[in-house]
Amino acid sequence: MDLDGVVAALRAEAVRANERRLLTLAGDRNRGLAAAADAVAAYAHGSTSDRTGAENPDVTVLTTRDNVGWAERIVPRDASRLLGTTRDVVVLDAHAGFSANVLGRVVGAVDGGGLLVLVTPPLDGWPDERTDDDERLAVPPFTVDDVTGHFRRRLVETLRSHPGVAVVDVDAETVERDGLTGAARARPRENVTVPDAAAFPRTAYETCLTADQADALSALERLRGRDVAVIVEADRGRGKSAAAGLAAGSLAADGRDVLVTAPAYRNAAEVFERARVLLDALGTLADADDEAHVLSAAGGGTVRFLAPETAVDLPGDPDAVIVDEAAALPVRRLEALLDAPATAFVTTVHGYEGTGRGFDVRFRERLAESDRTATDVRLDDPIRYAAGDPVEVWAFRALLLDARPAVDPVVEDASPSEATYRALDAEALRADEHLLRETFGLLVLAHYRTEPDDLARLLDAPNLTCRALRVDGHVVAVALLAREGGLPESLREEMYEGGRVRGNMLPDVLTSQLRDVEAGAPVGYRVLRIATHHARRSEGFGSRLLAACHDEFDDAVDWFGVGYGATPPLVRFWARNGYRTVHCSTTRNETSGEYSAIMLRPTSPAGERLHDRHARRFCARMRDGLCDALRDLDPDVAREILRATAHSPSPALADHEWRVVAAAAFGPGLYDAAPGAFRDLALTHLTDRRVDLSARAERLLVHKPLQAHAWERVAADLDYVSTRQCMRALGAAYRPLVDCYGTDAATEERRRYE
Repeated sequence: MDLDGVVAALRAEAVRANERRLLTLAGDRNRGLAAAADAVAAYAHGSTSDRTGAENPDVTVLTTRDNVGWAERIVPRDASRLLGTTRDVVVLDAHAGFSANVLGRVVGAVDGGGLLVLVTPPLDGWPDERTDDDERLAVPPFTVDDVTGHFRRRLVETLRSHPGVAVVDVDAETVERDGLTGAARARPRENVTVPDAAAFPRTAYETCLTADQADALSALERLRGRDVAVIVEADRGRGKSAAAGLAAGSLAADGRDVLVTAPAYRNAAEVFERARVLLDALGTLADADDEAHVLSAAGGGTVRFLAPETAVDLPGDPDAVIVDEAAALPVRRLEALLDAPATAFVTTVHGYEGTGRGFDVRFRERLAESDRTATDVRLDDPIRYAAGDPVEVWAFRALLLDARPAVDPVVEDASPSEATYRALDAEALRADEHLLRETFGLLVLAHYRTEPDDLARLLDAPNLTCRALRVDGHVVAVALLAREGGLPESLREEMYEGGRVRGNMLPDVLTSQLRDVEAGAPVGYRVLRIATHHARRSEGFGSRLLAACHDEFDDAVDWFGVGYGATPPLVRFWARNGYRTVHCSTTRNETSGEYSAIMLRPTSPAGERLHDRHARRFCARMRDGLCDALRDLDPDVAREILRATAHSPSPALADHEWRVVAAAAFGPGLYDAAPGAFRDLALTHLTDRRVDLSARAERLLVHKPLQAHAWERVAADLDYVSTRQCMRALGAAYRPLVDCYGTDAATEERRRYE
């Protein structure tokens, strides 16, 4: 085996084309890592006619082994440390600590002319191996033996067929594929020109590496105005964060205050670095506080970072806001950031960080309804390697980073009645690439943070079941169900005592948080995700798909359930399909930014018992929780989740309390004389709905009696002209409730004022 020759040829072609190449070293782990060290040495000693500095290449090895002395070592779980950095060679040890997410993170760290090296088990047997890494897919009561190998089987197929991928068998010492593509020499980059009427400094444009980047910077000049939104989209490695940083630095140099936010500071580190370098080049950098993440310019301008949960309040009234990796943030937070004078949303179109398509579907509708003037710009040209790089194309294919639903025209005439219900087992998905891409593309749209590991779960996790509606062979709606419960007593006791049991979200919450030791015994299906093609939304496909799932599985499980970030439309959707609220979280969901609702649809006597006891407890918790941890819950969300519960507590008011309520409704009585009575009666109405009240009146019941806000805030939030008018409106809201639920004492009190 001439490994040196293989590496030299790969390197020479990669350098010539300004592309990357992938080298797979398959076989025994020790032999594979030794071969990787030889490959790095061969890369370092290759020809330098086209590339300088390669004698001392930047090399990182991701492995759990601690005896790697020939390169920088990172354990795979810390692969995110490579974000925003570049290496000549990255070696990924796939024998331990390997995952789809790790692979997705390391691919982008390899520079043009560089080499990605995968050290794998023998390719023929790799899909059937079961390692400690498969344990994360073995959701109890399933074991690692139940995990399939479809993801790795598909990955192996791509390694053996994709251009630019070399495969070496280190056990047999043979070269299966040389990985050469015959690529031509890379074409010179297009010169970057400075716009004639550029408002940003010339230095900022001269820093741009591609014409795309300069165009994005020009579009970001609109942040100097008001009531504007700029959307910058690109795949990874196109320089979108750098362009945002140049814009932030330019604005700060002009004396403006720029607030930057992102899911985490590491996502925005490139923005700050580019802004810092530009301000320094302009001679206007006054101070850089790395700990506080604040850059100060001589003219008073600033670039400062705040986490999204703080940034949404726009503290300090910034002149402009830049949101990096916007697709990874919930719409609720993105919408709040539109209150700034000018906002830029910078997002990845395809990538493990999140998906721009979810951003497109959810947020763009809100943006269109706003009063913002929106500008779109997209960056296509890679910065670190040539367009069409085969390693990038391979990663997109292997990890389905570019999976998308069927194109609009093929489903535009579809109706729920003509759709065909179909089970999509993992074997069928792996065997049909078109079906897999359409299915996964829809699942991507159903969640803010779809990642490569989700593809592995779809193909390999034994607890997941996928169902779809298809029209003319195209997927129009898809549901991903997760089997939960059916846990042995020992696991239920462990969960009750605070232990975490993977993949059993609903039993976990009901057991560990709500103290129901038997909650993990019944078996159920949690609807993990459900999505309808964006061209056919709100036309009944989701309900039709759920009904078909119910028909198929009702006799096999005790319950169906769902947990999600609650919004009024979503709560109504699940309620229409027979799901009833049993819990509302007391903290906001990190993914959606909303409080999470848990709803159950019982299908057996055991499921009924589980549902009924938690429905009763839910109502009791909400009576007091709304004036405590849930005081900032949106009143419309509160109305809907209470409406969607199957239990309604009777108002157990004493005669004196009925007289206070009736007097406040019909006479001179005071709310403060018995606030608990008003709270109980409000809760009864919102869960029972025997009385028809306006939405505004119900918001008032939530905001004042249940959440106990001050009269001044209630009046302001609900647009009453004064607190007196607000008080009168509350009394009026209680009149039909007194008539409906009141006792003789209430009736007698009312008659005093007729």
